[in-house]
Amino acid sequence: MFGTRWRIFRLLGIPISLDASWLIILALLTLSLAQMFPALMERFYPGVTPNVAPYNYWIMGLIAAVAFFICVLLHELGHAVVARSVGMPIRGITLFLFGGVAELGEEPISAGREFVMAIAGPAVSVVLAIGLGVLASVGYNTGWPPEVVIVLGYLAAVNGLVLLFNLIPAFPLDGGRVLRSIIWAVTGRLRRATYWASLLGQVFAWLLIAWGVVHLFSEQWLPGIWLGLIGLFLNHAARSAYQQVLVREALQGEPVRHFMNPQPIVVPPSLDLLHWVEDYVYRHHRKAFPVVDDGRLEGVITTQALTAIPRTQWPQRTVGEVMRHDLRAFTISPNADALQALSKMQRTGSSRLLITEDHHLLGIVSLKDLLRFLSLKLELEANGHDGRDPVHSPEEAEENVPQQ
Repeated sequence: MFGTRWRIFRLLGIPISLDASWLIILALLTLSLAQMFPALMERFYPGVTPNVAPYNYWIMGLIAAVAFFICVLLHELGHAVVARSVGMPIRGITLFLFGGVAELGEEPISAGREFVMAIAGPAVSVVLAIGLGVLASVGYNTGWPPEVVIVLGYLAAVNGLVLLFNLIPAFPLDGGRVLRSIIWAVTGRLRRATYWASLLGQVFAWLLIAWGVVHLFSEQWLPGIWLGLIGLFLNHAARSAYQQVLVREALQGEPVRHFMNPQPIVVPPSLDLLHWVEDYVYRHHRKAFPVVDDGRLEGVITTQALTAIPRTQWPQRTVGEVMRHDLRAFTISPNADALQALSKMQRTGSSRLLITEDHHLLGIVSLKDLLRFLSLKLELEANGHDGRDPVHSPEEAEENVPQQ
């Protein structure tokens, strides 16, 4: 979903990041507010506008834009804190072009957990909208500076709009997640619940896109483009949500030992680096190999280890000298299911995992192995489909598997 992003701080132990696209929306929102605030000043404080310097509106716009994203961050923090309280890991919160998102380490395991997590964000927005509205009202009636009152009033209104928009029952909006949790609780089927919630999400997304096109024809090109971009984003997110559930159900409970390669290519620790490169890396076109000595897994050697060693020293240095001894990121139990393997690949950025038991290497499972298994299972499931739960094509589901 994201491109370049920066980790800026941790809040309540949760990493907070900014995506590069956030800078675009910050600039656009500041520009828009700087143009909107003079009219609001004239409406609520007639006669004051001529005394306000033009640069003040730019300062107000920037402050209001940053404050709006702080509100978005608090909204997402509500999701994250509640999700963590019910045992769901949180990878972090990222602010980006379309607002913010709390990144879950895994999907909810029950409809109840989905519901409480989904409703937490809107609950925060309710508190913000009411609280900021009260402050704006108090400030207006007690003579606070007009600039402060206008900014507070804007923040109260925009939090109310964020609340209403997010409560639309269209996945992946909060209302769509609430709807999915209700259907899930009633039917007991996560796939069916996700299908209908994501279908409503796609319908809503296309309505936004159509509305954007109407704006374009009425010469309101900026709102039209913005609505179209939001619609495209929501449509992709809604489709991806259903495909990810298919992937999850297809892989969960399938032990990796069923489709691992039981005869992996291994390297002895005594082999020099020059022969390792020529006889293994160039021959098998791989960047990482397990290092095994007398049947015991000793480590992993990767081509990255060569970056700190001059080529002239390759014949004198051995694999055992430069291999990685910490194998936690590369190993998994033979009884772990394929979904755990896929999640670990996603977290570590590795496309292969070593299947180990009692420090012995049993085999290797690769991302390609998981994709082949996934494609075959979804194809067979689609051919034998009984109509109770929708099944999409294996190709669509594979598009939502993390690629390495």
